[in-house]
Amino acid sequence: MATKARADDPGVRAEVIGERATGAHDETKWAPLTTEFWAMVIVIVAILIAAAVSDTFGDRRAWLYVAIVATGYVVSRGLAKAGTDHLPGLRRRVR
Repeated sequence: MATKARADDPGVRAEVIGERATGAHDETKWAPLTTEFWAMVIVIVAILIAAAVSDTFGDRRAWLYVAIVATGYVVSRGLAKAGTDHLPGLRRRVR
């Protein structure tokens, strides 16, 4: 059985703050609250650190991998958003 989000849940409060800062959105979850976003950030940081400390891992290859990871994230977010209904002007209210 699915549980309803309550207004005092930390995730719901973060969503409300995000809506105030960036405007209303109707996607399933605000991007910085997703595990995929933080996984992408960690992988990009790891790639850049590896490039900085390795003699054989060149800068061009590192930036190519960063671009590939970022593109994969953007495509996955696009696919995730494609599955949600877009209702212009509709603001979600938490009670």
